[in-house]
Amino acid sequence: MSPPRDDWSTRHSVLTTAQRTAALLNVLADEDPEPAEVADVLRAYGESDPLVLTPGDVAGMRAAAALLRRVFAAEHVDEAAAVLNRLLREHTGPLRLTSHDGDSPWHPHLDPDDEAPWDEWLLASSCMALTVLVWDRQRPPGRTCASPGCQNVFVAQGSGPERRYCSRRCATRERVAAHRRSLAAAPPGGLS
Repeated sequence: MSPPRDDWSTRHSVLTTAQRTAALLNVLADEDPEPAEVADVLRAYGESDPLVLTPGDVAGMRAAAALLRRVFAAEHVDEAAAVLNRLLREHTGPLRLTSHDGDSPWHPHLDPDDEAPWDEWLLASSCMALTVLVWDRQRPPGRTCASPGCQNVFVAQGSGPERRYCSRRCATRERVAAHRRSLAAAPPGGLS
């Protein structure tokens, strides 16, 4: 997935914020992600330097990511909405507008203030974007990859058939595996 174009409205759109959430959840799923890896994802999605993350920041973000993964694991819109409602109730502040002291256009935030810790920011901004996607599309905002060897999450978008895999690579790997299983199960000689 390519990072968004470098203009404020694109970098902070609901879809881009949801895609940033998925990218962060995927990097934070590693057993011990390096702060520099997490910072690289944040930069790719528009956060500006100086960007300093400590191991403690990353640990807090990993805890937030574990909570957010439940939204992507939801099979139905009602389940996604229930998870988001619980996260909004238990982990976010009231809706507020901020311009970060005039450094950006006015936009909504659910974290307590502009200097909130990274884990609170991740949870609040992600909940907002995923909530809007549920509202807009009336379906879960994303999925967990159906490939047994992959736990990546992805944002489901578009009106075509529902995606099952995070990437073409995973989809191809599963098609090839299914083909090999069918060949192995076929009787010798090819015809029955």
